Amino acid sequence: MVVKLGGSLAGSTELKAWLEVLNHAGRGRAVIVPGGGPFADQVRRAQRDLGFDDVTAHHLAILAMEQFGRVLAALSPGLILADSRRAIEQALAGGEVALWLPVPMTLGRPEIAASWDVTSDSLAAWLAGAIGVRRLVLVKAAAPPETPVAAGELVRRGLVDTAFPGFLAASGAEACCLGPSQSDWLRIALQGDGVPVGKILCRGS
Repeated sequence: MVVKLGGSLAGSTELKAWLEVLNHAGRGRAVIVPGGGPFADQVRRAQRDLGFDDVTAHHLAILAMEQFGRVLAALSPGLILADSRRAIEQALAGGEVALWLPVPMTLGRPEIAASWDVTSDSLAAWLAGAIGVRRLVLVKAAAPPETPVAAGELVRRGLVDTAFPGFLAASGAEACCLGPSQSDWLRIALQGDGVPVGKILCRGS
């Protein structure tokens, strides 16, 4: 399972609970994709103030994901940093939780536009497809949908980036969205019982 841990959870009281679930129920099962959090926010501010191009901003935003990822690893030392498919597979085979560092696998990929239209949500869906994982969970600080919802509707609600529906459809993964206080649902999902809330439909609208 790929679990995108939103950067919006940085500094929240719920972050510890999510890390505890992942570090226990997720061993050998979970790959964490970190959001950019305050580090990506700084990139946005810097681009606005300094006026550099989107290609540079895209590179810096992916580095921001790695920064937040390293913070998560410092907060939860059992997580294994992984920057390649092989490293991810080795961590999972060893009964560990992989924490993805995206720079080596994503920069320069022709299918990944260097644009703010592609954020960590889309990259999480891309990774699920790239490593053949069929389940994707997006963890958000915002309240998730209570009933199944199309990926395009999540775009309209501002919960995911505009490229996400396409990446999700291409990944072939089953996806759901969870809110900040729903870490117990992730525990259930990691135990193989599915997630009965927040399902994201692959159709675009």
